Amino acid sequence: MLKTIDIGHQKYKLDSAISVLETEVSTALHGGEVQALKIIHGHGQGTLRNAVRNWCVEQQGRFRAVIHGEDYDMFHQDSVDMRSACALPKDPHFGTRNRSVTYIWLW
Repeated sequence: MLKTIDIGHQKYKLDSAISVLETEVSTALHGGEVQALKIIHGHGQGTLRNAVRNWCVEQQGRFRAVIHGEDYDMFHQDSVDMRSACALPKDPHFGTRNRSVTYIWLW
């Protein structure tokens, strides 16, 4: 199952957005039903996108993969593997090279 978390359109301050992300990831990891998260951080100036992606780097080893929206296509092996393993339905962002999203594939 893929869960979408929209922190880019909620007018959160940066710290609050990352706190929501941390909470949602922890809940997903411990709940067992969610296999992947789609984080919508928006385009903007890239501040939130960079914060989300830096946070993911700091969490190294906690996730099977982190896939940037601009890499999320049929030529990116983690993207293909995640979609297959999670039996993901059609995703409007697949293949669009959309920088406003980041995917987290959970263990």
